[in-house]
Amino acid sequence: MACTILVIYHSQTGNTRRMAQAVAQGVAEMEGCQARLLAAGRAGLEDLLSCQGLAIGSPENFGYMAGMVKDFFDRTYEQARGRKEIFKKPYVAFISAGNDGSGALSSIERILLGYQLKKVYDPVIARGGVTEEDLERCRELGQTIAAGCQAGIY
Repeated sequence: MACTILVIYHSQTGNTRRMAQAVAQGVAEMEGCQARLLAAGRAGLEDLLSCQGLAIGSPENFGYMAGMVKDFFDRTYEQARGRKEIFKKPYVAFISAGNDGSGALSSIERILLGYQLKKVYDPVIARGGVTEEDLERCRELGQTIAAGCQAGIY
């Protein structure tokens, strides 16, 4: 059975989408793993329940996560809460920030704590424009969560 990592993101300018695509590429590079890349507005509870790990990306908007990412959380939280398929599921985060990204990251991490998901790697925060170095770090982020899920260490 393939290890599936759900990569959810929202992007207005294309920066976060590029980061999400790099995360998904990193996942796909790992043997036996596949990425399910979805815009946050299209993702739902079943997507979250059926994956082995979650990578969530957002731009920083007014020091907070994107509204569509928050909308995903709003639509899935009550039904996901307490489900064994969710408990300690690994996650990673990536942020495209015009400022420092800490507000967007903090809001995502606070909500995922309520889901009882487990943060397994440091986030990637691209400050300003997204560079090739940022995209490489996103590929590594995808590889890391995929490899850990595939090996059963998360």
